[in-house]
Amino acid sequence: MGRLDGKVALISGGARGQGALEAELFAAEGASVVFGDVLDDEGRSVERRITEAGGEAVYVHLDVTSDDDWTAAVDTAEARFGKLDVLVNNAGIANDEKIEETSEELWESIMLVNAKGVFLGTRKALPAMRRAGGGSIINVSSIAGILGRALTGSAYSASKGAVRTFTKTTAIQHASERIRCNSIHPGPVDTPMLAGISDNPDVLSQRTEEVPLGRLGHSRDIAYGALYLASDESAWITGIELIIDGGITAK
Repeated sequence: MGRLDGKVALISGGARGQGALEAELFAAEGASVVFGDVLDDEGRSVERRITEAGGEAVYVHLDVTSDDDWTAAVDTAEARFGKLDVLVNNAGIANDEKIEETSEELWESIMLVNAKGVFLGTRKALPAMRRAGGGSIINVSSIAGILGRALTGSAYSASKGAVRTFTKTTAIQHASERIRCNSIHPGPVDTPMLAGISDNPDVLSQRTEEVPLGRLGHSRDIAYGALYLASDESAWITGIELIIDGGITAK
């Protein structure tokens, strides 16, 4: 028996890395999964991998800055599987430019994907979850949304801070409808977003030295946190910050 038996989940940024692993893990735990990305070939490959393993999954093209794409993704979940129980706002992009190095165009592009994308996905999912009698929204933020980070871009930090407080507002405004909303705050995770870190000894050393547990995070570390928040095991949890960072913020 799976931890998500009978649930229908929608995951953004699911074509590779952390999002792809979340889609595979959710399906393995019994969920019917709709997942989207702009990387269509990679997304369809993940879909095949899940279905060949016996899971239920549908890939959709999803630009998280597009209201129409979000409408189509939610409609697909309800049309194919009858409802929507879980939304994982996983898609995101990163930068490392400091304030004076950040152009207006870069600032706006980061905020569009990381902050507006979460807003649009949440806004579209809420009516479907209301029809389902409740649900769980999981927003992937970052430890950079909680504290200042010398190694992190200013726009990225601002966008992830916005996700953190938006999550809490969503949790309070929709608790009476049995719609929960929580945020996950990873530390540095070895995913395509941090491409090249493992291949650069100096950068890898700089990143790992700050982690008390002595290594970068893996996608699975974060995916299991999302699985818990998606499941009924967390039924009395809303508005929290689930920090998964190897101990960085404990210092």
